[in-house]
Amino acid sequence: MNRIAVGSKNKTKVGAVQSVFEDIQNVTIIPIDVPSGVSAQPLSDEETMNGAKNRAKQARQETESELGIGLEGGVVETKEGMMLCNWGALEITDGRIFVASGAKIFLPNEIAQGIRNGKELSQVMDEYTSLHNVRSKEGAIGIFTNGLVQREEMFSHIVKLLLGQYLYFTSHPRK
Repeated sequence: MNRIAVGSKNKTKVGAVQSVFEDIQNVTIIPIDVPSGVSAQPLSDEETMNGAKNRAKQARQETESELGIGLEGGVVETKEGMMLCNWGALEITDGRIFVASGAKIFLPNEIAQGIRNGKELSQVMDEYTSLHNVRSKEGAIGIFTNGLVQREEMFSHIVKLLLGQYLYFTSHPRK
């Protein structure tokens, strides 16, 4: 594993991958902007997961890397209200894709209503907080956990889940 492509140049997503792979020698992280292939604001677990898978696949193929990692944030509507959701995918050269999901928390109704009205979460969060580019910093998760969980940390957890699956299933082939 020498080249790892990340299907985004968003600093929280790239930082999450870098933090997980920082102790592994001879690894080059290659951030590349690739389309998610889903709506700008994914509105379900399935759509968010598909965005992560699309990013992983395209990033790996376009950079001819051994691994491609896609990370995608979205929202999901439940009976109790709208929640943040986030997914990651890791594709390897034989086409296998490993997927994982991370933390979920409820969004305040005024945030959820902005999304239901057609705005992206990033736009609603910038308006709500009067900050700029929350998605590339603490993220909604950082705001609504009072800084206890940052967006990069949330994605790092997903990258660890992906790496763990990759290491296990490639070193323990099925018989």
